[in-house]
Amino acid sequence: MIQPNLTCPIAFFDLETTGVNVASDRIVEISILKIMPDGTKEIKTKRINPTIPIPEQSSEIHGIYDKDIAGEPTFKGIAKSLADFLKNCDLAGYNSNKFDIPILVEEFMRAEIDFDLKGRRFVDVQNIFHQMEQRTLKAAYKFYCGKEIINAHSAQADIEATYEVFLAQLGRYDGVEFEDKKGNKSIPVINDINALHSFTNINKNADLAGRIIFNEQGVEVFNFGKHTGKAVEQVFRDEPSYYSWMQNGDFPLYTKKVLTDIKLRMAFNR
Repeated sequence: MIQPNLTCPIAFFDLETTGVNVASDRIVEISILKIMPDGTKEIKTKRINPTIPIPEQSSEIHGIYDKDIAGEPTFKGIAKSLADFLKNCDLAGYNSNKFDIPILVEEFMRAEIDFDLKGRRFVDVQNIFHQMEQRTLKAAYKFYCGKEIINAHSAQADIEATYEVFLAQLGRYDGVEFEDKKGNKSIPVINDINALHSFTNINKNADLAGRIIFNEQGVEVFNFGKHTGKAVEQVFRDEPSYYSWMQNGDFPLYTKKVLTDIKLRMAFNR
């Protein structure tokens, strides 16, 4: 097996967190695979008390609940030893540039640890995947249909290619099993529009922009900002001015319409 050519240690790491908001969410577990230039490896995994409740929807994804971390140290309690372990290491992971590194640095800053990023290199495996296996229509047409698009980027040529890709997907994935992040297995790509609708609408958006989504209970929750994961109705009850702020803000008109519908529903059910 090929080995990475290293001039300093590189730490591949992954985080489980209370949510996806870099500014406000916390780490509940960290696992680090540290690889030395001579090829030796060391792995550390540690659960962390985030000092805030773990939302149920996050626990359902990573399987870590409040009771599981009640007796664990806080990040501040391990920050110094963790920074020492990562000293002089380059950093790597999957989607690490966008999520794991920013939230790790936030935690170090809250713990008042100067985790210096100067001179470190960052390797994001997801970005290698997405750039080498491009998710463009041209790449999909070549992959599924084995052809090049003639007159690419004309609307008619693109939509005809899209339909050919769709037909090829129906054939390619007929009977193919899929396992989601929770370990549930199914055969989702079947010749049925209802089934394909459910499979391709990953985030269950309540609006078109994904600012508001449905949670596991079918309740509209915010999907951005300080109220991420909170029910829209509850936020409007606790902070009535938030509705006005969004209506006057730079949000899509359809998002504002969905918010108004929720507001009217609340008034009707009062």
